[in-house]
Amino acid sequence: MATFDSTIPPLTGQDSFFGGEPPLPESVGYAVVLGFGAVFSLFTTALVFLEKYFSGGAAITSEKFNTAGRTVKTGLTASVIVSQWTWAATLLQSSNVAWQYGVSGPFWYASGATIQVLLFGVLAISLKKVAPSAHTVCEIVKARWGFTAHITFLIFCFLANIIVTSMLLLGGAATVAALTGMDYRLA
Repeated sequence: MATFDSTIPPLTGQDSFFGGEPPLPESVGYAVVLGFGAVFSLFTTALVFLEKYFSGGAAITSEKFNTAGRTVKTGLTASVIVSQWTWAATLLQSSNVAWQYGVSGPFWYASGATIQVLLFGVLAISLKKVAPSAHTVCEIVKARWGFTAHITFLIFCFLANIIVTSMLLLGGAATVAALTGMDYRLA
């Protein structure tokens, strides 16, 4: 049976974890949302122009864009897997278990998913051997099981992307709203 720790006050009736008063002013929320949005947009635009300039104006095909010209090595691939695995729910939940269980909480939280990441690496290597020109799991499903399975997987993958994108946007908006008091619909 679980016991209740009476030293941590419950959040019942509170609008915010911070007792109704956000630690940062609302103007910081707008500065972060608009400032980072503008900076990242300009940075991305500059990178596109720089690549076009240094590549001699060569056309970039979708093959090169999606696979980085198939020149990505193992270390970068591993870091991409970990960075894609670490999304809003992971960051927010690991902070939550750190609050509840101390320093060991995030370690044990991450340990549960380590096996999945390792198995995915092994699966990716074997898939690359049998389907070296495949880009997505849907292409592999179409080649192996046909058109009907391909459409089914397309629908499921599209819905999964919508759910993940919604979760990332809502998690980020809730965090900015909790820290600055900014309306979550604008964050």
